[in-house]
Amino acid sequence: MSLKITSRLIGLTGRVVSCHNSSSGRFTVKHDRQNQRFTVTTGSGAGANECAVLSYKFTGQKEVDLMSTFVPETFRGQGIAAGLSQAAIDFLVEENLKARISCWYIKKYIDEQPQQQYKDFIIS
Repeated sequence: MSLKITSRLIGLTGRVVSCHNSSSGRFTVKHDRQNQRFTVTTGSGAGANECAVLSYKFTGQKEVDLMSTFVPETFRGQGIAAGLSQAAIDFLVEENLKARISCWYIKKYIDEQPQQQYKDFIIS
């Protein structure tokens, strides 16, 4: 599956990442800093307005725990969890944060990325 991600910053409150993949079209990842999560809200068809979520929490001044991802069953297999994970990694890089990874999916996603520099932001 190919996943193309483009990003833009929105004020100081959040980040929006537009994701495209070859099989399902387009979805947008939003960064909700106040609630410490990244979300994708589906807006059409069966299960409209269901929300995919990647949750994190700060465990130190420059340290976060990427705790979990959830994608509603009807939207699995479309690259949404990968888009959420990439948005979280971009957040680590942009904010120069270190991360503990509690979520099995995010661990798998990072292990599959060829960019070694991402691994520099992970606490083993």
